[in-house]
Amino acid sequence: MFEMFQLPFMVQAFAAAIITGVLLSYLGVHVVGRGIVFVDLALGQISSLGVAFAAFIGTGVTSIPLIFTLSGALLMSFINIRDKRLKQEAIIGILYAFASALTVLLISKTAHGDSDIQEVLFGNILSVSWEQIKLVAVVFGALLLLQLVFFKKFFALTESFENGVNHLVGIFNIWNFLFYISIGLAIVFAVKINGVIPVFSYLIIPAVSAIMITKNKAAVLIIAIVISILGGFFGLNFSFHYDFPAGSSIVVVLGVIFILAALYRIFSGLGNKKNRKANENIIAADI
Repeated sequence: MFEMFQLPFMVQAFAAAIITGVLLSYLGVHVVGRGIVFVDLALGQISSLGVAFAAFIGTGVTSIPLIFTLSGALLMSFINIRDKRLKQEAIIGILYAFASALTVLLISKTAHGDSDIQEVLFGNILSVSWEQIKLVAVVFGALLLLQLVFFKKFFALTESFENGVNHLVGIFNIWNFLFYISIGLAIVFAVKINGVIPVFSYLIIPAVSAIMITKNKAAVLIIAIVISILGGFFGLNFSFHYDFPAGSSIVVVLGVIFILAALYRIFSGLGNKKNRKANENIIAADI
């Protein structure tokens, strides 16, 4: 199981998976709580659009994706739907579809269109260097510190979305703005390593799985982070032993964990129903 660590590139891949997975799974708890699941896909695709545009014009490989993603995050932070017939997810979904189409159009004009699309979607975590890992560690460490220092502010805002009172946030809220900028920065650096689909999986699957397992908010955070670590470890193991693409393997393992969490939720729910029924019968007998 630990044979993969004998290869330096697997050690680097696991380090990158841990660094990106931990913060993304933490942010994912907020994303799921706010009901803005598409925000990751949209920002990830906008980042990929920046990469495609930089490749198309032949410059700005680092700066252009960053500008594109932060601009997208800023735009999304101002989205405040007041019409009850519309949902925020619908607007974000439109942005995702639009960015995806533009990305494909630009990549189709590059020399290696098909392979470029594959790398945009699933990345190439096995080729990550220590220089990239150090840069991501610094950026993600700063973002995590921001989240921890203002922990109560960010969670209070997320709870307002959960309770359906997010309309009180207003057109501009500094904590909402910082949250979207945090996600934007995290995604633009994570997508370069992992690709759009694994980043989306790290953001959503651990959080949803943790919510299925427990109702305790602190436990949800811890379980989500643990799931992201397990997904990275067993995903890379699966890739190493059976020669599958690393990004796809991580997504599949996270998907299996989600299925197990869903089964746990179903069977624990059935058990609770039986206990409630038994208690009702006891009360009825006493009466």
